[in-house]
Amino acid sequence: MAMARASSGLAYPERFYAAASYAGFGGSPNSSKGALSKFNNDVALLLYGLYQQATVGPCTVSKPRAWNPVEHSKWTSWHGLGNMASTEAMRLFVKILEEEDPAWYSRVPEFVVEPVVDVEMNHSRLESVTPNGNSQPEPKIISAENGSIETQDKDVVLEGLGSVEIYDQWMAPSVSGQRPKARYEHGAAVIQDKMYVFGGNHNGRYLSDLQVLDLKTLTWSKVEAKVAADPSESSSPFSLAPCAGHSLVAWGSKLLSIAGHTKDPSETVTVKEFDPHTCTWSNMKTYGKAPVSRGGQSVTLVGTSLVMFGGQDAKRSLLNDLHILDLETMTWDDIDAIGVPPSPRSDHAAAVHAERYLLIFGGGSHATCFNDLHVLDLQSMEWTRPAQQGEIPSPRAGHTGVTIGENWFIVGGGDNKSGVSETVVLNMSTLVWSVVTTVQGRVPVASEGLSLVVSSYNGEDILVSFGGYNGRYSNEVNVLKPSHKSTLQSNMMERPIPDSVGAFLPTANTRDMESEFDAGQDGKIREIVMDNVDSEPVNIKNEESGERLIATLKSEKEDLEAALTKEQMQTLQLKQELAEAETRNTDLTKELQSVRGQLAAEQSRCFKLEVDVAELRQKLQNMETLQKELELLQRQKAASEQAALTAKQKQGSGGMWGWLAGTPTSQKSES
Repeated sequence: MAMARASSGLAYPERFYAAASYAGFGGSPNSSKGALSKFNNDVALLLYGLYQQATVGPCTVSKPRAWNPVEHSKWTSWHGLGNMASTEAMRLFVKILEEEDPAWYSRVPEFVVEPVVDVEMNHSRLESVTPNGNSQPEPKIISAENGSIETQDKDVVLEGLGSVEIYDQWMAPSVSGQRPKARYEHGAAVIQDKMYVFGGNHNGRYLSDLQVLDLKTLTWSKVEAKVAADPSESSSPFSLAPCAGHSLVAWGSKLLSIAGHTKDPSETVTVKEFDPHTCTWSNMKTYGKAPVSRGGQSVTLVGTSLVMFGGQDAKRSLLNDLHILDLETMTWDDIDAIGVPPSPRSDHAAAVHAERYLLIFGGGSHATCFNDLHVLDLQSMEWTRPAQQGEIPSPRAGHTGVTIGENWFIVGGGDNKSGVSETVVLNMSTLVWSVVTTVQGRVPVASEGLSLVVSSYNGEDILVSFGGYNGRYSNEVNVLKPSHKSTLQSNMMERPIPDSVGAFLPTANTRDMESEFDAGQDGKIREIVMDNVDSEPVNIKNEESGERLIATLKSEKEDLEAALTKEQMQTLQLKQELAEAETRNTDLTKELQSVRGQLAAEQSRCFKLEVDVAELRQKLQNMETLQKELELLQRQKAASEQAALTAKQKQGSGGMWGWLAGTPTSQKSES
């Protein structure tokens, strides 16, 4: 009976109340004495604080007097949680209990939801957990009088990802619908709780179908996709070529398929877009120098850009070049980074940390596989090869990975001999590796060319793998829910951070708080007995330890809030500077346009002046000609006057000579 219940499990908040009942909170007045004896004092105090936070809310009661050490410690544990959400307190309670007693669920007796009233604090509360706006089955409240609540369970049939209750183990859930054809080297991405699978390789033949797995119901369906006309060619639509070794990336509400091997490869990388609303594929026009056609590359979304590294071209030449596609301008940029890049390879895995660091792990050449780790600083564009720590994975190619917070989960791959059976996780801040789980036999998750996505159910992350090849092609779906321990194990290992990645920023989220809870649970002291009705005297040796833990948590919370405020102020300042720069740019543009207008006017005036000068020069030349003609006429006039004077003088000097010359008398008289 216990095994049957363990396989089905309970959803929140029922799971929390089951854990609380097992830990000794609620039920009969003496129910906690036996259960809490398994926990040390620090763990019991943490569980108490989380239980109160989940059922009552933030602590608003007065601090007990110091002479009562039990109540003082309980109040300190609860008060230190601040304004933590009730749903988060529920999940932390269950996770801490699973850390201390992984098999607790199989030992819970037949469970009926029993909200508990903390008589001492005089409050009662019952909340249903609805993360991400998804309503989950909740107990039906029958009556609530005088601080007591009776409830009745609804019939709950868990399906889909809700059936995954075992942590850190791969399992094949029950799926419905017509399964896709078995394949590997396909692409997979998630949009709105649906996993899209496109293309791949089956028996050496490339595929072009688009399949969808509804992650809520785990139901397969096929998309009858259309192909839009290529705007550059008005004659006919472009053909959707079957491909494998491509990259499928979710961008907003659409899918982008980048690169990949095809039967008739193009010269450069192509980018195709799928719109789920219209079920239409279209070919995206890109600008700049596009990379050479390839497959087996890695494509990582960083902000509004895609970072492509490596792969293998159509001539089977391995590559280690780096290209960035700006998705806002659809422009390719060929990056020449400094430092020593990874050797040419394909079928590696890549991830981004803190929106700044690109991590490349593993991959293979024609003769060997790698297990090296390379980091590219996307701000300085410099490659480094930091030292890895922890359980360093074996060489592999054809593996895949996803990130959850600062943890990078790597699944599958092979080494040219066999598939890799370990699922590993890398803490990207400390570069410490650890093993999550190991599978046995020839199973799909120990394959090459499988796909891996991350989904969530009831506020918990779940890894979903599909397909792969390990001697046979697979079309199976496998899921794994990382536990609190596997997600944070790397954080808890006290190892120095390599200098080469000293700038890696820790992720400030709830899991850090969980890590601090675990880190503080190192005191081994005598058992503590608490219940919510009658508190009995308890011997506590390490009261200061709990206070130090709470003080540390509050201090770190304040530091994080201060850092967040500082970042927000810097962001606001940068926005203001950007606005000022844009204003200055606008003013300068207007001034430039004004200067250009003035320059054009001056150029026009200069042209007119040149025309006037030319006309004046022409007039001057005409005046010089007239002056010469005037001087000539003046000389001629002077000569005429001189001749006339001479003739008159001759006429008056002698009449005899004039008569002899035959000059008439009348002429003489006239002259």
